Order: sequence, then structure tokens, then C-alpha cells
Amino acid sequence: MSPVFKRERGYTFKIFSNEEERMHIHVMKDDCEAKVWLEPIVELADNDGFAKHEINDIIKIVKTYADDFRDQYQRHIGKRIDD
Repeated sequence: MSPVFKRERGYTFKIFSNEEERMHIHVMKDDCEAKVWLEPIVELADNDGFAKHEINDIIKIVKTYADDFRDQYQRHIGKRIDD
């Protein structure tokens, strides 16, 4: 099960278990999905369907809550990349 960590401006932010070690968060809205790296910096990893202005909005939201997302990721996954 992938818990929802935040909902904002119609976007849903989730972390999937057992996907890969690099810290990231998935963002969904309607039929679109993006993956955003949380480390070493917040940046887009993959985009499936979001327009450029939506990606800019998503990156701003992720940067605002990056520390919270990192903490939630660690609690959910149970480890960091460098552990």
C-alpha cells in the first residue's frame, strides 16, 4: 500500500514501497503522474502527462515540503540511501 503524504491544489503526493533506493516522491493528478527526486536536490525525475506550468507548480510544492517529504520517506521506507 502506498500512503498519501499530502494533497494540495488537486495533486496527490505518494511514496511507493520497494521501488528504488533514491529518495523521491510521486505526484498524481487525473491521468498524469510525475516522479520528483528529493535528494541530492529537488528535481524532476520523470513526467507522464503534466504540462510545463504544472511541473513548475509541482516543483514549488515539493520544495516547500521537501524536509517533510524526506522525513516521511525515511519513516515509510525505513532507511536512507547512504545507510
